[in-house]
Amino acid sequence: MQKQSPVIIINGESLTLERADAIAYGTAIKLPSSIKQRIDASHNFVRQIAKEKTPVYGINTGFGAFANTNISPNQLRKLQINILRSHASGYGPPLSIPETRLMMALRLNVLVQGYTGVSYELCQALHRLIQADIYPIVPEYGSVGASGDLIPLAHLALPLIGEGLVNFRQAIMPAADALKIAGIKPIILKEKEGLSLINGTQGMLAIGGLALIKARRLYLYADKITALTYEAQKASISPLHPFIHEIRHQTGQINSARQILEELEGSPLLTTEQHSQIQYPYSLRCAPQIHGASRDAIDYSCGIIEKELNAVTDNPLVFCEIEKILSGGNFHGQPLALAFDFAAMAVSNLANVSDRRLEVLLNPHMSGLPAFLTKHGGINSGYMATQYLSASLVNENKILSNPACTDSIPGNGGIEDFVSMGMTSARKLKTIVDHAKVVLAIELMAAAQAIDLQSFKHLGEGTGKTYRTIRAAVPMLTQDRILSHDIEKAVAALDHL
Repeated sequence: MQKQSPVIIINGESLTLERADAIAYGTAIKLPSSIKQRIDASHNFVRQIAKEKTPVYGINTGFGAFANTNISPNQLRKLQINILRSHASGYGPPLSIPETRLMMALRLNVLVQGYTGVSYELCQALHRLIQADIYPIVPEYGSVGASGDLIPLAHLALPLIGEGLVNFRQAIMPAADALKIAGIKPIILKEKEGLSLINGTQGMLAIGGLALIKARRLYLYADKITALTYEAQKASISPLHPFIHEIRHQTGQINSARQILEELEGSPLLTTEQHSQIQYPYSLRCAPQIHGASRDAIDYSCGIIEKELNAVTDNPLVFCEIEKILSGGNFHGQPLALAFDFAAMAVSNLANVSDRRLEVLLNPHMSGLPAFLTKHGGINSGYMATQYLSASLVNENKILSNPACTDSIPGNGGIEDFVSMGMTSARKLKTIVDHAKVVLAIELMAAAQAIDLQSFKHLGEGTGKTYRTIRAAVPMLTQDRILSHDIEKAVAALDHL
């Protein structure tokens, strides 16, 4: 993560993935004074419309299939409370605090743009919860990705009115208790404000966005680890020659080949012409092509998600400058669902090819090294069982790589007849990224072990650093020990490559 300023401004215009990551992990946010005027203008227009008899969706009507049901003026505020209560129907373990914190900030980033019709007081109230570290308990399951993340966002909004559960000071408690301790009063929702809190893509955006940030790091780790595997196999660097990659014109492939080669700078591999094989397995020889394709897919997905960080995803939308309230579908999660599913396949492939390089290292017929990288096979099993773990994670990744975005299950009396399932796509991506990191860590351990079993005078500048990083966390395997401890340390070491 890049170094950020102490405070990030929430103005609806300037969020990036790096800033979103910083917010998720605790960087403070600030509301600029310049937003108040446009928010007030939008809110005043909504209140004016609410007094009129003409039905306007989301303001003086029911929701979804109840859109044709008019609501009397004295019930408009009750309507906003009811939509939060009725839609807070999630189930399962809560989202993590970083995911929840980012989700709150992203929803605030929508509200401050002045197109939702909420009051400035509501924006301040949501900001106060973030400042006080009062994090709503948001169950993992419930969103179908249209109209956005209704259920997760309803749970996110409940504490504003003093309802639901929150995580506060490392304890789960009723929101009313946390607000009282923090000296914060619950708010009274005004016209449209309940709907404006829950209509959007910020649930899937927070979960999938944080996973994408990790995915972008993984393809960098994958190139570094592959370079060390090149060293361990004393493989020919011919497949890395820039001439090969430049004439294919694929950006990710070019960059991946360049990075692997740069990691090997100073290595004897760059000067030797003696190699044990004429052609090496695809997992080594085609690493730039495979990694590069994943790079491009992940970078594309990041571009889509970065646009969504500053998007307005409410419905209806308030355009007070032309005195119109327009009903549309910006809440629909299809752009995100496709991006997350694409990234999921890309990350799954990074793990898959890493597992194949692990096979190269562990198989004596391919590596020329002792089986499973242990000197005393039989009494010791070496890294044999790590391949089982790798295979189990790769297998699950392949199953999770099946797209969620192509499966629409209609709801709401047929009104929501095509939904994105973007939250499922985001959650799958998160799991695949976590699994892939473990698989890469196992390859890293095996590559370092293969280095230790041979006579190496020195490594490349980059590969030497990678080797020293893993060896600072995990020592050489001289005899069998509990490897799960080593794997945990190796996973943590990846963040220091």
